[in-house]
Amino acid sequence: MSPADDTAVAAVRVVLPFHLRNLASVSDEVTLQVTRPVTTNTILGALEARYPMLQGTVREHVTKQRRPKVRFFANNEDITHQPPDQPLADAVSNGDTPFMIIGAIAGG
Repeated sequence: MSPADDTAVAAVRVVLPFHLRNLASVSDEVTLQVTRPVTTNTILGALEARYPMLQGTVREHVTKQRRPKVRFFANNEDITHQPPDQPLADAVSNGDTPFMIIGAIAGG
């Protein structure tokens, strides 16, 4: 299968913030099997399916909207406000760089 095949599965690395790692009982980044095309929504769906205790922590239960204090990074770029069904960079889909979920930090 070619990487562009929609039925292919990608191994995506995901970095979680400290409090979500504790909730999911993981110590490091997680690797998820995600159906291509890899998007923010497909990653979050796979994350919630594998770690049900994270449902509602990153996005709302019903609307599936991102929680206000959560940011997403892919390929070292802030993609928080990009459409959640937009395909992500090949580096993320191939597992070369992780998809990062970050808790927003305020202060000065």
